[in-house]
Amino acid sequence: MKRLLILIISAVVSVGLLAACGTGAAGKLGPVPTGSAGTTGGASPTGAASSPHPSGPAGTAQPTTPAATSSQGTAGEVSLQTWFTRQGKLFGTQHGVPTTVSVGRAALDQLLSGPSSAEYAAGVRSQIPAGTQLLGLTISSRTATVDLSSSFVSAAGPSVMPLRIAQVVYTLGQFPTVTGVLFKVDGQGVTVLGGVPVQGPQTTAMYDGYLPAITVQNPAIGEQVSSPVTVSGTADVFEAVVSVRILDSAGNQIARTFSTASCGTGCRGGYSVPVSYSVTRHEPGTIEVFESSAKDGQPVNVQQIPVTLVP
Repeated sequence: MKRLLILIISAVVSVGLLAACGTGAAGKLGPVPTGSAGTTGGASPTGAASSPHPSGPAGTAQPTTPAATSSQGTAGEVSLQTWFTRQGKLFGTQHGVPTTVSVGRAALDQLLSGPSSAEYAAGVRSQIPAGTQLLGLTISSRTATVDLSSSFVSAAGPSVMPLRIAQVVYTLGQFPTVTGVLFKVDGQGVTVLGGVPVQGPQTTAMYDGYLPAITVQNPAIGEQVSSPVTVSGTADVFEAVVSVRILDSAGNQIARTFSTASCGTGCRGGYSVPVSYSVTRHEPGTIEVFESSAKDGQPVNVQQIPVTLVP
């Protein structure tokens, strides 16, 4: 009987260990692709290149992906950041993609596909020219080397290229195993892109000046949200005070609150605040995140996130 009890306890412990080694918490990015030269974390440097997408004005990418419905990956998906631009500044988005070990490639594929239709309607754009293809990605010693087709440097200049580079650097910089990015064009290493020097690994810190005063990580544009909705992101605002309000489909304010970022007035910190609201039906709405002007209290540095409000 004692031996049987020991066997039962051992089996329970084994099951617990197996569960601990199984699927991680929802929303984790998973492993970043690694490999020696000539590999891309499971795909060849010239294989599985992202598909060209239609050209828009001045060669910008037009929306080709479905409207976002959730900023978090669902079952069988992983949520990845993709950095586009909005009003001349960087703008981060969240997209769920099928679970893969090649999350770096998946994130870049999302980037090269351009903003979703909902994001495009909300003013989100990409400075990366339509038709740019990902030819390869390797990661070694925490430095990612990304090989892009020559379209990446077309119609480029010092006024455009920094944001274009920043989109790639920030998209890959979400992964903890990437601290810098080197660039290749058509397989050749480069030290200048469109007149912008890129000697050595490019880091997110080099392009912090292209971040807006307030970023919104959650919720995502086009997402369905329910009360209370958690609004989060980063901010560099006066006295670290971040204001949030929710507008209904008629533009009426139905909720308002504020949060304090972990740093402010000259430094960037994170913020997160739950906001409760009440509606009687599914309806389009807007989440506004902004700074109240120290001069007259008017909203400045406003970020508007169109969403669907759910009762």
